[in-house]
Amino acid sequence: MVGNVTVRRTVAALLAAGAVTAVATPVSAAEATAWRADLSSVDSDDVNVAAASGALTLRDAAWRPADRAAGSEGYLLSAERRLPAPVNRVAAEISADAPQGTTVDVDVRGRSGADDWTEWTPAGTALPRAVNVVQTRITLSSTTAARPTVREVDLTGSLSPQANAIVASTPLTYTIYATREGLTGHTTANGHVIASNDHFVALPSGKALSPKGTGNYTVRVCKTDNSRCEYAPVWDVGPWNTKDDYWNPSSVRAEYKDLPQGQPEAYAAYHNGYNGGRDDLGYKVGNPAGIDLADGTFNSGVGLGDNGNVKVTYLWTGSAAATGLVQTAGDPVNVRSGAHTTSSVKGLAANYAKVNIECYVNGDSVTGKFGTSKIWDRIGPGHYISDTYVKTGSDKPVAPLC
Repeated sequence: MVGNVTVRRTVAALLAAGAVTAVATPVSAAEATAWRADLSSVDSDDVNVAAASGALTLRDAAWRPADRAAGSEGYLLSAERRLPAPVNRVAAEISADAPQGTTVDVDVRGRSGADDWTEWTPAGTALPRAVNVVQTRITLSSTTAARPTVREVDLTGSLSPQANAIVASTPLTYTIYATREGLTGHTTANGHVIASNDHFVALPSGKALSPKGTGNYTVRVCKTDNSRCEYAPVWDVGPWNTKDDYWNPSSVRAEYKDLPQGQPEAYAAYHNGYNGGRDDLGYKVGNPAGIDLADGTFNSGVGLGDNGNVKVTYLWTGSAAATGLVQTAGDPVNVRSGAHTTSSVKGLAANYAKVNIECYVNGDSVTGKFGTSKIWDRIGPGHYISDTYVKTGSDKPVAPLC
């Protein structure tokens, strides 16, 4: 859209105008519900946006996430909304002033019952399953000094017949080249200010970006011999690309659908000259990295001495029987080879990492964030942590005995 002219179009029309990437696909709905996004409330989990007179705009047209070289970006994260009926698609209609060089994107995610959140999905495209709780993320971007202004976002949820989503019983794992992020004092894409010896990771797609202070999307990243691992939340987008969800099959992968599942675009660009050797922002790819590790994850968590290959497990992609949120006083907790405080340390679980609890054993009594207990949770192959550092919603085991 050119000029500060207020327009009101469907997301599909905005896509044609080059402003929004989400497509509102017509569906034959068995159930539908509609609501308007609240643009007036900006709080601590929102990033670089400001509300005035009910409209939303970028707070700072010069601010950008830590690893972005140019442009500006911010987003508003809505409160969770419980719907009166299940939906598997949410379409968006936007009223916005979007000068040349600015864009507005609406993404949606959902869950039902105790299920984990789906990945963030462009509004108007199908969610992988029916949900009854949804959350929206309204992202404003600019490549110039201009700022977009969003006045209204109307959302409509619907339920339509679709093939059952195929969910792996175990999470996907790929060997990926990793780099160290560094950038202490800068801010990540979800608004976290990077600290010294920090513990989080960056993936090159916003589909798996956890809101600040959460670990909805968590990876297990290990040395290739599995001798040491860290469970860490995804808090940033990078190091190359912003829409490369390479862990997904081509049917849902946002870009580069012709590449093999599990191969980052940066790998193909660096080794094979794919896409002219550039990422989706036009930058020359300088290494094949598909994940960035914060300093603490890189050094003390995984124990890497230099950039190189690691095994990455995308924990949200599997059908876990039970999950829990690691919560400590801030520092990560030791992951041990057994249910004893003397068992060898196999790595770390970062604060806010969401882990899959396979089963439990009784071991040494430990006093932690959630009291005192002898329960130890197995969160991976030969990986145990005290249940007193895992928020499960219960003082009792939430998984079967190992």
